[in-house]
Amino acid sequence: MTRGPSVQAEMVRLRPIEPRDADRMWESVQDPDTMRQTGRTRVFERQEIDSWCAEVSDMPGRFDWAITPGAIRDGEPVSDEMIGEITLDKIDEDVRSANIHMLMLPNYRGRGYGSEAIYQVLKFAFSPEGADLHRVGLDVLAINPRAVMLYESLGFREEGRLRDAYRDGDGWCDGIVMSILSDEFDAME
Repeated sequence: MTRGPSVQAEMVRLRPIEPRDADRMWESVQDPDTMRQTGRTRVFERQEIDSWCAEVSDMPGRFDWAITPGAIRDGEPVSDEMIGEITLDKIDEDVRSANIHMLMLPNYRGRGYGSEAIYQVLKFAFSPEGADLHRVGLDVLAINPRAVMLYESLGFREEGRLRDAYRDGDGWCDGIVMSILSDEFDAME
């Protein structure tokens, strides 16, 4: 399992992450709010980001997409610049489960891009022509209620909490474990 398909929707286009996305990916790991809301504490080197963008779309057991604007003019995307990333990883083909995570660059949050991107990845994840999964799960930090509401609006249900599983500055915060099953997603269609 490697490079996922490109997906065109109304607001977003998903395409595999490419080396040209390194600048935007670097921007995302430099943003303190992004790092806090996603629980990332590690400091990245620019060379790591460059390598990651060059290699990630061909790594087995995962699909990584750049979220780009979906506007089309004369049959071509108006912009192909990455405004976020979305990943379906930890794919277990026997159990038919995976994890999903997403981040939007700061100027693109709260505009509906993330919601549509998650929906499109779930369509791929649960489709027999896609990943043919039964369950998609995630962890979201309790300090990110906006993300929790987004996931709930897309049909994810809370399964439990990982107490003090993430750093929040000098303190700790809980991770909320959520999931959606294929039949729950199909019922929303």
